[in-house]
Amino acid sequence: MVTFDHRDPGTTEDAWRADGFFDRLPPLDLPDDVPHLVALAAHPDDESLGAGGLLARLARRGAPVTVVVATDGEASHPDSPTLSPARLARLRRRELVDAVDVAAPGAAVVFLGLPDGGLREHRPTLHRQLSAILGALAEDEPGRGERAPVMLCAPWRSDGHRDHRIAGEVAAAVAGEQGARLLEYPIWWWHWGNPDDRTATKDMRALTLTPQERAAKRLALAAHRSQVEPLSPDPRDAATVGPEMLRHADRDVEVFVEAPCPSPAPPSASAPSPTAEPEPGSGRGPGSGSTSSESLPAGFFDAFYRGRPDPWGFETRWYEERKRAVTLASLPRARFRAGLEIGCSTGVLTADLATRCDRLVGVDVAAAALAAARERLGDEVELLRLQTPAEWPEGLFDLVVLSEVGYYYGASDLETAISRAVGSLTADGVLVACHWRHPVPEYPLRGDDVHAALAARAELVRLVHHLEDDFVLEVFVRPPGRSVAAEAGLA
Repeated sequence: MVTFDHRDPGTTEDAWRADGFFDRLPPLDLPDDVPHLVALAAHPDDESLGAGGLLARLARRGAPVTVVVATDGEASHPDSPTLSPARLARLRRRELVDAVDVAAPGAAVVFLGLPDGGLREHRPTLHRQLSAILGALAEDEPGRGERAPVMLCAPWRSDGHRDHRIAGEVAAAVAGEQGARLLEYPIWWWHWGNPDDRTATKDMRALTLTPQERAAKRLALAAHRSQVEPLSPDPRDAATVGPEMLRHADRDVEVFVEAPCPSPAPPSASAPSPTAEPEPGSGRGPGSGSTSSESLPAGFFDAFYRGRPDPWGFETRWYEERKRAVTLASLPRARFRAGLEIGCSTGVLTADLATRCDRLVGVDVAAAALAAARERLGDEVELLRLQTPAEWPEGLFDLVVLSEVGYYYGASDLETAISRAVGSLTADGVLVACHWRHPVPEYPLRGDDVHAALAARAELVRLVHHLEDDFVLEVFVRPPGRSVAAEAGLA
């Protein structure tokens, strides 16, 4: 096991140069047609320290880039008298966005929000979310034939930092499962490693940076001010990335390790991987639905919509047209004062709901979906980009629609979403839920799980229950609940 202290001088950049280390490395084979680069960082700043030049090169070639950040780096200054972990996490997120804007303008950024220092305990969650992101990208290019595979870069498994090791191991497993090309970048090895270690370097390759790429990387690193500069004069607020580490990062070459990825286990394998370290309740059997505490990340949807204007066939499939008709026919009133649709996607159902509402608010997390909805709806509907349930529109609504959205939440987030939906209902409010019933391995929950959670709420009474093999649609109101005929005075 490697132990080191970032405050120590470590191996100097002059020592690496004097050894001729970089001259011995073969060049990295970087094709012109990389269809997508996914850069995994264990903490904000890893992507700039280890792969800022690679991000800059591929972004300037026009390759799409997605940066996935596992933790918020809130533990970088554990004894800081200046910033709490929560404030530091928010600051580091802003710094990461600024850094990526410099190195790879237009890149997508996905924050997973896992605990800093706790990736080993959250390995299954990281695996599931990274796998979902790469899987969505692969679906974007069906039948891509001989095109180069998606490129995944991640911290090196032998970097000596526990979070880096776990991130690298998870990336290697996902790359092996999905046929992605994996490049690993050392960061702390330059601090504690030895230029004479020929065993560690056998799979290393060198990417020589242009002056423009080197300048972009330098500016990206400078954006991580909380790490490269002291937070305050107090010694507990000292920079975590010292001058010698900055010299390592500022060289005119980036080094990547391209080692074999583990072969994926066969679909029938039931034994866990020796390194799986699963969390209680996080597993699922082949072909079954899942029950998970983690919601799908926002980046899953950004990747899913990329290059696909109608990924679910809302506009073309009779199944979807019929289901919308059933949904609209199930509304117990002809007209609503204010409606709220969570997960409005490209706005196809939203357009129909707008004909029944004096005012309608549509919410989604995917920018591409909302852009399509705005084009469809114009100013007819208020559209908001929010990551529910943490973010939620203000106000009260007499219609709340949860259509094909509940199974994207983890179990705890679903309970929060239901609570917020119920809290948004007026006294005469109506909550409509409609969900696909077949299992989808990538989704944390099944449609039936969502409706069981709704039915368990004492604040709701079920007014409509429509069940098919493919979907379940239910309408809930506040107790005691009166039928449409009763409300009309017919019964």
